[in-house]
Amino acid sequence: MSDLIEVVVGVIGRPHGITGDVVVDVRTDEPERRFAPDAVLRGEADGKSYTVVRAVWHGQRLLVRFAELPDRTAVEQARGTVLLARVPEDAVPDDPEEYYDHQLVGLRVVSAGAPVGTVGALLHLDAQDLLVVDTDSGERLVPFVSALVPRVDLTEGLVEVVDLPGLLRDEPESGQD
Repeated sequence: MSDLIEVVVGVIGRPHGITGDVVVDVRTDEPERRFAPDAVLRGEADGKSYTVVRAVWHGQRLLVRFAELPDRTAVEQARGTVLLARVPEDAVPDDPEEYYDHQLVGLRVVSAGAPVGTVGALLHLDAQDLLVVDTDSGERLVPFVSALVPRVDLTEGLVEVVDLPGLLRDEPESGQD
């Protein structure tokens, strides 16, 4: 049996109504799995448990009711809480094109066949996820989209990034005014 690790799955947002429903900023590609009824999540900063009573999509937003947040006041107090789920260290997402952060951190980054650095972290932003690539010249942020990151190979331990001027290396000055 593998060890369990914690992965970020969401952030408690604003209340929805007065009965304890909350908008969750989803940070997982498997919300139906992570926010299933009776799932127990942990608050990253407060260490509290949050038990999912129900979760429903309301347009593009996920509304969740947690047993520990019975009303609007409780939701307001929990607002901003980063939610963590425990998963086996060797678990992989159901979709082969999805990855857990811990699977990517530390992988070698190559571009045009040459090594350029390693993945230092993954940033989850509203518009898209960004790979933080540690290079000899400092950190570079690479949008984690297939057009720029066409290949991730966990077996080989590498991430391939397209060779795009300015993405992973500074472009030399042209010398023109």
